[in-house]
Amino acid sequence: MNSLDNGDISSLIPPKPTFVYRLVSYLCVFPLFRVLFRGRTYGNENVPKYGPLVVVANHGSHFDPPLLGHALGRPVAFMAKAELFTIPLLGRIIHACGAYPVNRGASDREAIRTATALLKKGWAIGVFLDGTRQSNGRVNNPLAGAALLAARSGSPLLPVAIVNSHRAFGSGFVFPRLVPISLRIGKPISPSKSRRKLDLQVTTNQLQQSINFMLEKGDVG
Repeated sequence: MNSLDNGDISSLIPPKPTFVYRLVSYLCVFPLFRVLFRGRTYGNENVPKYGPLVVVANHGSHFDPPLLGHALGRPVAFMAKAELFTIPLLGRIIHACGAYPVNRGASDREAIRTATALLKKGWAIGVFLDGTRQSNGRVNNPLAGAALLAARSGSPLLPVAIVNSHRAFGSGFVFPRLVPISLRIGKPISPSKSRRKLDLQVTTNQLQQSINFMLEKGDVG
């Protein structure tokens, strides 16, 4: 059952970006993405403006989380290591930008519960389908976490392809390369019919195919 079927209108109201979120987005992410990396986005009309949303993307670099939060037009929360929140300035910034802490060594169940609670508050939650950065920037070994999260919360899944971030600042890079980065946003995908492994795998495969197809289109409008 969709989480909105219970008549809770509050879940339709998206969280408002905090002052710090807007500051980071427009003073840091905007010039980096739009100017330095000549960033472009395609398919913004596919982004649901209200209600819980699981944003699913490929993962090529550390640039990816802030790029998603800026380009989609609504705040996107990502999990972050709990120890980062103990760093005075950094902790306050990432918390204001929607990051939520997960303890080192914590079970996947704990992370899923935390993300589900945020979805019930109307957040968009970002999930990288492979879980870790991929040197070729594609979705290679997708995990079922995003599909499970959507099935638990009744949230739609939004596939997003981040084109060229692995070439700009991939794993092992010391300095970024100024290559164009673009984001392609696909049409939302319905959550799995159940939490059974087979149903979750079907949804996960659908996400992988959608993202890799958009990656193959590259930066052509």
